[in-house]
Amino acid sequence: MSHLAASPSAIDLSDLSAGVPASTESDFNIQPRTVNDIILALRDRHTDGLMSDRRDGQWVELSASELFERALSIASNLHDWGIGKCDRVSLLSENRSEWMIVDFAILMLGAVVVPIYSTQTPDQVAFVLQHSGARVVFVSSADQLRKVESIRQQTAVEHVIVMDEAPSATAFELRDLLQPVAANHAAELEATARSVQPEDLATIIYTSGTTGTPKGVMLTHGNIASNLCCSLAEFDCNATDVEVSFLPLSHITALHVDYSVLCRGVHICYCPDVNELNKMLLEVRPTFVTSVPRVYEKVYQRVQQQVKSPLKQLVYRWALAVGKRHLPETLRGNVPQTLAWKLADRFLFAKVRAGMGGRARILVSGGAPLGRELAEWYATIGLRIHQGYGLTETSPVISVNTPGAFRLGSSGKPLPNVEVRIADDGEILVRGPSVFHGYWQRPDETREAFLTTDDDGADWFKTGDIGHLDADGFLFVTDRKKNLIKTSGGKFIAPQPIESSLKLDSLIGEAVVLGDRRKFPCVLIVPNFEHLKAWAAEKGLKPADTRSREKLVAHPLVQAHYEAIVSSVNANLARFEKMKRVLLVTEEPSPVNGLMTTSMKIKRRAVEERFAKQIDELYAKAEAERQD
Repeated sequence: MSHLAASPSAIDLSDLSAGVPASTESDFNIQPRTVNDIILALRDRHTDGLMSDRRDGQWVELSASELFERALSIASNLHDWGIGKCDRVSLLSENRSEWMIVDFAILMLGAVVVPIYSTQTPDQVAFVLQHSGARVVFVSSADQLRKVESIRQQTAVEHVIVMDEAPSATAFELRDLLQPVAANHAAELEATARSVQPEDLATIIYTSGTTGTPKGVMLTHGNIASNLCCSLAEFDCNATDVEVSFLPLSHITALHVDYSVLCRGVHICYCPDVNELNKMLLEVRPTFVTSVPRVYEKVYQRVQQQVKSPLKQLVYRWALAVGKRHLPETLRGNVPQTLAWKLADRFLFAKVRAGMGGRARILVSGGAPLGRELAEWYATIGLRIHQGYGLTETSPVISVNTPGAFRLGSSGKPLPNVEVRIADDGEILVRGPSVFHGYWQRPDETREAFLTTDDDGADWFKTGDIGHLDADGFLFVTDRKKNLIKTSGGKFIAPQPIESSLKLDSLIGEAVVLGDRRKFPCVLIVPNFEHLKAWAAEKGLKPADTRSREKLVAHPLVQAHYEAIVSSVNANLARFEKMKRVLLVTEEPSPVNGLMTTSMKIKRRAVEERFAKQIDELYAKAEAERQD
């Protein structure tokens, strides 16, 4: 157990569910020039319940002033070890309050934070530590400690600190660093923190990379702070709100959100294991939810599984019809007051909200495109999801739908301090104070990432995404430029919108549209095996047919059902977009098997390589059938 729980003040869950207790600072609103301005502003705050971790079945809270004092103690120890401006210090941990405490401690010294995903392998960890030249690494647990110890000799790491109790001859425990700091030394550390300027480097975040070797994105304090000041400016969130932090803090999206809500005094509850998210949502009942589309998709799929009976289907279809009639009203952020709406809310809409805790009033989606159909379904039941868009290189937010400027299917309007233009080939170009300064020790890649235009000589960051701006300035993102499929007939297909439509079906876990340089597209599908087995039982398949995944996906009835799902999606596609073959596979993509990035994006090239034989056979069979 970490030192955080040494003298806990446990939160009663009923109090937490009712709202954040004992906070009267509803005007809590920090406008930082540097990330350090956040932690320095927290020094004199006495806000209770700024952060919470679940320890031994209880929620243990941390106040703003406690957060500052612990960060100061860790900064003091790092200073004694000679860590100072521009030195790299790595963080290898799941989400927890210690992550943010250590992050602030590193930044106070003018040092640079190098986060590493907790799911990465020892070899991947070794690469980041080697390439960044990290001198110190903080790890969360004994498991992560063993990971670092196995590759430590390959790195320049001088000290390892573990957050949990994990006796080791080669590492310190975090609790040993949490000692009171003398007043004169504290003043010196605060002065150092204040001396950090916006142009100073704050973090090097290694992109997970759908292709090639990860690149270290260098973000300055000014990059990050400029984004923090704008991204939530139009959202009414304050010290009465609660957020569950479950997206990995090693990803800029999650880190940005937590920095942003800290600036508003929002209470953060940390979720270290996404498998515990459903349980935690019901316990914490958050009012502010930021997620990737996949989580919203799973909620939708769960609803589809629960309304299968004829009676429930009847009620479900009626309620959605009511919601669609009121869609213009809900898209404006209003709650309809008709009797039909109130009944639909009672029988369906409120139950969906209850599954997310029942109090969510601000929902944000980022990290990947949110399918229009999914966004419309949520709006139909009265939940507007504010889709945003950005990249690690842009700190990250480029645009976001806000309560006052919302357009379904778009990624919102660009932030007021960001300029967006569309290149002749449709690529989204960006410039502004949040755009990064380059890739760590990769000058060639840095030069390649920017475009100098002839009209004003300014450098624009090339996002690698295709999109357009509508007449009102809303940004619509189509797909990654490198993901576009060009058929042998010269037609371009954007796979992500098609895949989003497919994944609305509860029997589909993942879908990857293929067909580059082929005559027609096909789709590789990984079933949701939990739902598929239930479906197979309902259809009367024999136990022998469902004993293994391979037998299950090979069954003619299963094959026919997935072909029917694809046909229903094909009905809304252009002729050249229609998927003519379906390949069912049993291996679920994940960062562990290399078919997904650490930020849970499909690695298309890796998928095509892994299943190359099956894909080639699929197309060969189709060609043979055509000739017959």
